[in-house]
Amino acid sequence: MSEMVKENKGTKDKNLSFDDFTSEVLEDFRIANISRQLSLLGRKEVLTGKAKFGIFGDGKELAQIAMAKSFKNGDWRSGYYRDQTFMLASGMLTPEEFFAQLYGETQLDKNPGNGGRLMNNHYASRSLNEDGTWKNLTEQKNSSADISPTAGQMPRLLGLAYASKLFRQNKELHSFSEFSDKGNEVAFGTIGDSSTSEGHFWETINAAGVLKVPMAMSVWDDGWGISVPNKYQTTKSNISEILKGFEIDENGDGYHIYKAKGWDYPELCKMYTEGVELCRNNHVPVLFHVTEMTQPLGHSTSGSHERYKTQERLDWEKEFDPIKKMAEWIVSMELADENTLREIEEATVVEVKNARKAAWKSFADPIKIERDELIELVKNAGCDCKKTERIDKIVNDLKKIINPVRKDNFTAAKKILRFICSSCESFKPLKSGLQEWLKNSLKENEERYSSHLYSETALKVQNIKACAPVYSADSKTVNGREVLRDNFDQLFSKYPLLLTFGEDTGFIGGVNQSLEGMQEKYGELRVADTGIREATILGQGIGLAMRGLRPIAEIQYFDYLLYALQTMSDDLATLQYRTKGGQKAPVIIRTRGHRLEGIWHSGSPLSMVINSIRGIHICVPRNMTKAAGLYNTLMEADEPALVIEPLNGYRLKEKMPDNLAEFKTPLGIPEVLKEGNDITLVTYGSCVKIAEDAVKQLKEFHISVELIDVQTLLPFDVNHMIVESVKKTNRVIFFDEDVPGGATAFMMQKVLEEQKAYFHLDAEPRTITAKDHRPAYGTDGDYFSNPNAEDVFEIIYDIMREADPQKYSSIYKS
Repeated sequence: MSEMVKENKGTKDKNLSFDDFTSEVLEDFRIANISRQLSLLGRKEVLTGKAKFGIFGDGKELAQIAMAKSFKNGDWRSGYYRDQTFMLASGMLTPEEFFAQLYGETQLDKNPGNGGRLMNNHYASRSLNEDGTWKNLTEQKNSSADISPTAGQMPRLLGLAYASKLFRQNKELHSFSEFSDKGNEVAFGTIGDSSTSEGHFWETINAAGVLKVPMAMSVWDDGWGISVPNKYQTTKSNISEILKGFEIDENGDGYHIYKAKGWDYPELCKMYTEGVELCRNNHVPVLFHVTEMTQPLGHSTSGSHERYKTQERLDWEKEFDPIKKMAEWIVSMELADENTLREIEEATVVEVKNARKAAWKSFADPIKIERDELIELVKNAGCDCKKTERIDKIVNDLKKIINPVRKDNFTAAKKILRFICSSCESFKPLKSGLQEWLKNSLKENEERYSSHLYSETALKVQNIKACAPVYSADSKTVNGREVLRDNFDQLFSKYPLLLTFGEDTGFIGGVNQSLEGMQEKYGELRVADTGIREATILGQGIGLAMRGLRPIAEIQYFDYLLYALQTMSDDLATLQYRTKGGQKAPVIIRTRGHRLEGIWHSGSPLSMVINSIRGIHICVPRNMTKAAGLYNTLMEADEPALVIEPLNGYRLKEKMPDNLAEFKTPLGIPEVLKEGNDITLVTYGSCVKIAEDAVKQLKEFHISVELIDVQTLLPFDVNHMIVESVKKTNRVIFFDEDVPGGATAFMMQKVLEEQKAYFHLDAEPRTITAKDHRPAYGTDGDYFSNPNAEDVFEIIYDIMREADPQKYSSIYKS
């Protein structure tokens, strides 16, 4: 028997004594039962109404325990919402934290993963100190923040693994020991078998094989994707079979591919020990396909798997329940008897119930205290008018709620305010008291539920001081792309953690030569070409940034950003928010767009971006000096941003600043390019040049236009400069080449509603936009699809004619 144990145990230390080995196995059995009880009791909490929704990791216990044995300090997880057992086994989750997350607990010391921002089974370790500075990531086990979209965890996984390659191969990074132990870390990915049907999975698998990164990818295969069986999900119903073309060859290219059954504890331990060791030591990706898994509770609390599984399948799942099979193996190996295992199971039931009780008390008691304080505040006021009866009813209804939530307290307070008698002196203190209570509650709940969309540290973009470009008599006039190129050169010298990658980015220096010579000077690890794979270019950047590097991920054209928009929106934009400031990824996404000819390479879908990626700054520079200044600012900040360079500006002439890498364009601060008195024209990016042309034409007709370049759309005019212009001109137009109702509507809402500019208008506010469709091909197609200088002239002239038809006679209309 001892030889059999040695062969199959697959534990952390092959020299364990038999007693130590037995203790480890029984501890694994205990963790498996803890996890199962969490699933069972968690489901009940949802069905009784204490929690809103539940999704659990039942049936996946043994594989996750086996995987956790190889998970070390400094390693990273990028998983999904079935991984509770792994989090328990790795020590990154306690049973009480599991329930705190289920209830939506907002206290970070109770729910450190997401502070109540996400549903249960969405995990994250905390990479940052309270002030936003980095913790030592090599001294802790790390989990990147989960998201729900299937396969959404894959793109960032690539970057987390790629970081280890960079930290190992680039010796200049070895001193950054708080981020990596010379690249000795593995990035562990997990995914459900049905989600391997998603494009993000395939793109990541391919990219990881090309890059040869230490990525340990596990596929949990229980035969179903919600109610849809594998035969409709995967060719041959077998993901490892169809990935055989990726299997490692004699040249070391490709994956090590392993396969094991989800109920076979010793084989799982052996598989993960061997596979992860290869992954860590050789920096080669490994795929683990874990089959014959079960899902005893079904997909989630929203439905029952009995509706779509046959009785034969349900019976099989009971027979091959992994915990049952582990118990049978333990008894067969004479490691423990059935009574001992039963005692362990019974003890876990008690432990989980106690954790639930403690978590619920921690969650519910503060809310009940808030309710009692509100009731006490109302109780002390007296009045005999009929409205008092309405107030009493609201209070009594609030008292009857057994498990109140903050919404109950807040809505009660607002309703009571409506019925406070305005004529009773005794009610005046109540009214002011309630108003103060609501004010304080709003402030507290803003922090609980709405904070950290953007950085709240000393390195947020608003704290980076602006610095103007400096010019001298020796400053040369060059093509705009040379300003960018030379500025990037200085940035690479200044920041050793900076790197960039994208399609055509490396060897040829970018499609517009703005990185000319950079790969030759700084090497392929810092200036790299990638395949045509936008989603994982972005994911590469996210993962690298989460590990302390400063990547610039290049998406060749703005139109191509659509491939990466889901990852930007669901992952990057929400990262700081969904971890409540626990993680950050200050990746810079670099692209270019506007004003070419044809449907693609020329679009300006700003509204699509603005309304999808709140949490990421959006920079729209009008020229390359402004773009360079934005990069300089962002490199000093700790927030993600999208920079859209004007595609028609690379060969336009600009002066070369003397203070490269030092001058900084501020975010959220518009620039008045031309002062005027008659009308305010607000625009950005490539439209600035068109606007400047129109302003010159209008000047010939004695119309004075104040031209404002907003420079960034997120943030937008933080000091409300535009309204000051409108106060002077009493007229405003918003101009861009997005669709009608797009970014111009966004700017209009900001200025008219938020800045209250409507108070100062003497004429209808207008927008100038492109047509609903995308640009048609050719110069004429562009002219008649996108707004041009003549359009700007005509609309502004018509507005002025409305005010003074004698001075401005009709030109375009009879």
